[in-house]
Amino acid sequence: MSPTRDTRRPGVRARAIALRALLGAAALGAASAGLLWLGYGGALSLSFALAPPTTENWLPGTEVTREEVPIPFAGRTLAADLYRPARPRGVILLVHGLSPAGRRQPDLTRLGRLLARHGQLVLVPQFDTLAAFTLDGTEVAAIGAALDHTASLASAVAIAGFSFGAGPALLAATERPGIRLAGSFGGYADLRSVIAFITTSEGAEQYNRWKLLQLLAGFVGDERDRSRLDAIARAKLTNSSENTGRLESALGEDGQAVLALVHNSRADAVSPLLARVSPSIHAALDRLSPLPVMSRLRGRALIAHGRADISIPYTESLRLARAAGAHAVILNTFHHTGPLSLLDLAGSGALDAWRLVGLADALLSAREP
Repeated sequence: MSPTRDTRRPGVRARAIALRALLGAAALGAASAGLLWLGYGGALSLSFALAPPTTENWLPGTEVTREEVPIPFAGRTLAADLYRPARPRGVILLVHGLSPAGRRQPDLTRLGRLLARHGQLVLVPQFDTLAAFTLDGTEVAAIGAALDHTASLASAVAIAGFSFGAGPALLAATERPGIRLAGSFGGYADLRSVIAFITTSEGAEQYNRWKLLQLLAGFVGDERDRSRLDAIARAKLTNSSENTGRLESALGEDGQAVLALVHNSRADAVSPLLARVSPSIHAALDRLSPLPVMSRLRGRALIAHGRADISIPYTESLRLARAAGAHAVILNTFHHTGPLSLLDLAGSGALDAWRLVGLADALLSAREP
């Protein structure tokens, strides 16, 4: 039988073909969106809420309660917040960075709620040294104690550290083979590289120079120098133009070496200045740098960083990922703590938005199988 002839005018035929194509594309788009939501619905809503905070209240998710729990550690207790969904399917430990707010840092509390709304038990301990902008070497053991408590809540355990909290988090994770996922977001590989970046990079934030001084002060063996360096750092963090000459002139050899390192801005001077600091500082830098032990991670390594980070260079995450045999997710439109702007994320950051969905999906997948 011969085919039916279309007797409509050419313009009408063209419009009909275009309409059918449009309807077909719409149906295909709707089907694709449906499949995408079925596969990544939780990750899509989580990642969308991470970028614009105002969406949190109307996106899907279960009700969450927050309770304070004590974690035994070295004869005392760590205070922690536990975000609990109605039906938990796994547990994740979040480790905050250098922030006076500690576990109650607003972005971290929002992340804890969001992860819990999507089925995760979320434990967020308070690490007083990190909240005071210092590291004293006890952080890894404290995180280990928190991981032990986390393992008592569910069998599928994950950990994620942020900024300067990511290093101790990764170190603790390498000591526990049962960790399903270990995440580092804006973290470092080697503290010596971070020192060089903060003090000599043109794009580095000057405020971080004084945070670095406070961090290094905790490594100084001489108690008087440690106290004076801490006082200098606190004064500069409050007011960068504060005159600290009296405290600086009273420093001993160890303190002067640290101060010279922090004041330096020449890349070629970093190594000689590092050579002048005390052995106790070198031991601490070695002990708190996760790069040499990344190959010991038994679970999945999830490494992410903002390319525009002016606190810790994104190249540190590239080094971590290579050492762990993993892939680093570098977000081109992100700085240290989030997107440069929602406009960037919606425009040129479309690829970053999809990468963020992948990160969210990985976090939500670290749960009971």
